[in-house]
Amino acid sequence: MICLNEDTFEEYAISNYQNSSCVSVLEFLDDMKTFKYIKRLINKYNDKNELNSRLILNHIICLSNVFGVTPTVNMLKYKINLENHDILNAFLLYLEYVRVEDVSVLDLNLYTTLKKTI
Repeated sequence: MICLNEDTFEEYAISNYQNSSCVSVLEFLDDMKTFKYIKRLINKYNDKNELNSRLILNHIICLSNVFGVTPTVNMLKYKINLENHDILNAFLLYLEYVRVEDVSVLDLNLYTTLKKTI
């Protein structure tokens, strides 16, 4: 795995971008904004306990469709604050994008809620 930082993130994203219908840089930049949306939704859940799980799942799935699963997971883990990785991992585990043995922190209540309600 590449070591992601501010200098390498965009290059990594471009090298893994697989959107065959993309016709301009603007579409790529719109897809990149999805990382901010996910971060904002996870922060909202962490701060205010307001969960929009279906929207978060939809955003993660859309990212994996254009970047691939592994690059999406790598980029999300870089972009999402460490304090919220337990929340992120609940979504990634639910989608089976990561294995349980690869997860060091997990919001078990959230994961259980996702399994029951979705």
